Amino acid sequence: MSTPWTGIFPAVTTKFTEDDRLDIAEMERSFALQLDAGVHGLIVCGSLGEASTLEPEEKIEVLRTALRVAKGRKPVLLTVVEGSTRRACKLAEDGAKAGAQGFMVLPGVPYKSDARETLTHYRTVAKAGGLPVMIYNNPVSYGVDITPAMLGELAADPLFVAIKESSDDVRRVTKIFNAVGDRFQVFTGVDNLALESLAVGAVGWVAGLVCAFPAETVAIYELMKQGRVAEALAIYRWFQPLLDLDVSARLVQNIKLVEALAAGSNDRCRAPRLPLAGAERAAVEAIVAKAMASRPQLPALRAAAE
Repeated sequence: MSTPWTGIFPAVTTKFTEDDRLDIAEMERSFALQLDAGVHGLIVCGSLGEASTLEPEEKIEVLRTALRVAKGRKPVLLTVVEGSTRRACKLAEDGAKAGAQGFMVLPGVPYKSDARETLTHYRTVAKAGGLPVMIYNNPVSYGVDITPAMLGELAADPLFVAIKESSDDVRRVTKIFNAVGDRFQVFTGVDNLALESLAVGAVGWVAGLVCAFPAETVAIYELMKQGRVAEALAIYRWFQPLLDLDVSARLVQNIKLVEALAAGSNDRCRAPRLPLAGAERAAVEAIVAKAMASRPQLPALRAAAE
């Protein structure tokens, strides 16, 4: 059941119409921009996708939209984050029926489960969905830490194939390898720790600002993979003020505004979130304007072996 997930997996945003319905056409356009830039998969309905505001049927509709655009060329993962294991299992079952190629699974937030509860939740949800799982570890935001020792306990189950490591401590990547070897595909989930994580062995990046700058994000990954560290670092340094916008309680509003300015999308959110205004909006606009004025010319990349 193992799968060789590697590379750039955008955590795509969910688009809404002015009357607060799903904007399918804009999602199709935005997802296609990602795939055309060379990303390696898509992840829908995560925290950046405003999962907590979506109805269950809306999550499946967003998934189906991404699957339609991907046309089987790249894997599409559905994020499973629910307040109860029961609801998470139902979403995993429905996602599998709709054609998801896998899941990114979170603990049963907002409850802060202990290790026994967390492991039981993951095993139960994985069994219900029956598809490969990327474990999402984000103790900073969700208060539950899936430690390297806990990963060792999950390693016996072949459904668990990857981890999105977002502990905000790049040292954790090495600790995972030291604990479980290369049993899991390790992805970084913190935009402004991405190059550092790739440098110490991460094989993928669940990215946020990729939604607005997919070519630059893919280039950093491919250059690091090819050992062209100096070229990757030059792009990463240019990208850093933008990447910092991912590490914020306002990451949804931040990234949607950057998408509107740099990729021709919109920054509509679902309430209670509202688009940025005032000084917050002006600060992001200034960061984007500076980045656009100094946007680097990307180096040619060697074709990846098929």
